[in-house]
Amino acid sequence: MNLTIRPEEREALLADARETISAALEQRPPEYKRGAELARAIQEGNSALTKPCGAFVTIHKGRELRGCIGRLVASGTLEKTVRLMAGEAAFGDPRFAPLNRTEWAACTIEISALSPMEPCPDPRSVQVGLHGLYLVHRGRSGVLLPQVPVEQGWDLDQYLDYICIKAGLPPHAYDEPGAQLATFTAVVFPPREG
Repeated sequence: MNLTIRPEEREALLADARETISAALEQRPPEYKRGAELARAIQEGNSALTKPCGAFVTIHKGRELRGCIGRLVASGTLEKTVRLMAGEAAFGDPRFAPLNRTEWAACTIEISALSPMEPCPDPRSVQVGLHGLYLVHRGRSGVLLPQVPVEQGWDLDQYLDYICIKAGLPPHAYDEPGAQLATFTAVVFPPREG
């Protein structure tokens, strides 16, 4: 992936995600802040925040997933995508009730900035921990971020089977005629603890 996200940009994106959620919970407009150097880089177009980039925002409550929503392809700048996906992960993930103020203090945020998708003609070339997977087949689709198989302790076969299950397909469906498997990489921050 050619996208480099400097430490101050990572901190700004994490702060933006937290501010988006906090402002919604407090029913006020968000107030996004930038230091002078980062503001100048943004104005000059020299910041990763201004680049088109797909991204996911993941919310964890302790060790449990609390919400995860993202965009696989760039529909806006990284900055705007993270802000939008933070709100969706907190309040729009259909697997969970909307986040509430009492649990918010116990939550952490993880951001995954995504590279463009690349077709994967050989599933055996997938590298666990490096490649995320996107599968489209029989009118269904599923996505798994690169960190998921590492967190779950999956080997390559388990990872490939689980992308099928995530798409609502039987294991090994990635190998069927017509299946479209793609890979991508991600810059993930902050790193998850143990």
